[in-house]
Amino acid sequence: MKHTMVPSDRVEHVCVYGRDGAKLGSIERLMLDKVTGTVAYAVIRTGGLLGTHHHYPVQWGALKYDPARQAFRVEVTQDELASGPSEFDGDEFDWGDRSRPYAHPNYWSI
Repeated sequence: MKHTMVPSDRVEHVCVYGRDGAKLGSIERLMLDKVTGTVAYAVIRTGGLLGTHHHYPVQWGALKYDPARQAFRVEVTQDELASGPSEFDGDEFDWGDRSRPYAHPNYWSI
């Protein structure tokens, strides 16, 4: 059996599918906790109209690798993902600042 380790650059751009089987987007980057060394969450880049994109954080532990698809899946739909705060292309957003309160109850823990 092959090992389960993968370099971060091979995770970036991998597709992510939702609970309903629809493609949500792809992993744009991983956010690592500098103190613990663990992956905190992935930033999912979704496709948009006219080449625009939204970027959503998804807790790393919520993503499950699907070897048959060679992609990740997460137990949310596009509508559920879109109901939380996101970054739109060109927005200034500090992905490391988790102190801001948001109305979406699962913003950091989807």
